[in-house]
Amino acid sequence: MLRLRQVMIDSLSGSDPGTEWHVPASPVLRDRLARDEDFAAFVVDHPERPGALAALVVGTVDYRIGKAANPHGKAGYVFSVATDPDARRRGYARACMDELLQWFRERGAGQVLLTASAEAEPLYASLGFVRKPDPAMSLQL
Repeated sequence: MLRLRQVMIDSLSGSDPGTEWHVPASPVLRDRLARDEDFAAFVVDHPERPGALAALVVGTVDYRIGKAANPHGKAGYVFSVATDPDARRRGYARACMDELLQWFRERGAGQVLLTASAEAEPLYASLGFVRKPDPAMSLQL
């Protein structure tokens, strides 16, 4: 899973390449997958490389104060959508996204949020996502 997350990170402009973070991240990821019912990953095994993954999507359900479009305040957040470069254009990311969206529905999420790269935007648009004029900002702590 961390290898595919690195594929995604490496594809983003301004990313910080390197894999040294995989060692401390691995036990945390394993623990979250085992214990956190609001955290999920859906994967497709690589058809030509036993033991490797071809595609991955990861998401979480968060509570945010309700609003008119989502009065219960549960929101799904999609991150770490990645497909191995040699396994692209086979529908693997779509299959994973379909499963994750169903998982969000089963948990009562009233909306799903994600950040889309230009390359992935057509997939998300075909699933019903729309671009929002969100003035998102970030602070690294």
